[in-house]
Amino acid sequence: MSEPTRVAALLFDFDGTIMDSETAVFRAYRRLYEEHGHELSLEDWAGGVGTLGGFDPVEELETRLGREIDRAVLEGRSWEDVAEAGDPPLRPGVRRYLDEARRRGIALGIVSSNDRAWVDKHIARLDVADVWATIVTADGDERRAKPSPDLYLEALRDLDVGAFATVAIEDSPNGIAAAKAARLFCVAAPNEVTRALDLSAADLVVASLDELPFDRLLAAVAADR
Repeated sequence: MSEPTRVAALLFDFDGTIMDSETAVFRAYRRLYEEHGHELSLEDWAGGVGTLGGFDPVEELETRLGREIDRAVLEGRSWEDVAEAGDPPLRPGVRRYLDEARRRGIALGIVSSNDRAWVDKHIARLDVADVWATIVTADGDERRAKPSPDLYLEALRDLDVGAFATVAIEDSPNGIAAAKAARLFCVAAPNEVTRALDLSAADLVVASLDELPFDRLLAAVAADR
């Protein structure tokens, strides 16, 4: 039985999609807010998910307190909290998707608003460093970060594939906006934090990739295209 469409590439967001670092970081900052007598809401936090410059939790806390905080101490404690939670594993279904895409000759890429060093560190730890045909990261450049489509467009150029033959897998509104602006079919597989956000702009929303058989994805793309 032939595939219902020729998908040429899968482009994965990284944080929150390949591994759920977002939930650990959000919980860490929420604890720090509580220690200073304030609450960090998901609505506030959502502005910074998947992008750069959207929301600075330290700056916001300083504004509420009316004084400066030692950022090195504050951020250091936050990342220590994250480390105590352990290194996040691959999210459900991700490894199966990587294996299935490679079996079918579909190119794989990572498109992230984070830094390349962060991505490289964790794909090595997760033993998936050698599967990617391209890795595109913002590396601190807010203009290129999602929701701008620039990172996705760069990945398409790297792979020499068209937007209509490419699927993006995302977890946040900023990521979905970037993928759709690049004219990609977009699957949203939210994590514990982002499942409460508005993901309605995605073409398909699933709890995790474990709930989306690969053939069902191909059929959905074919129906859309």
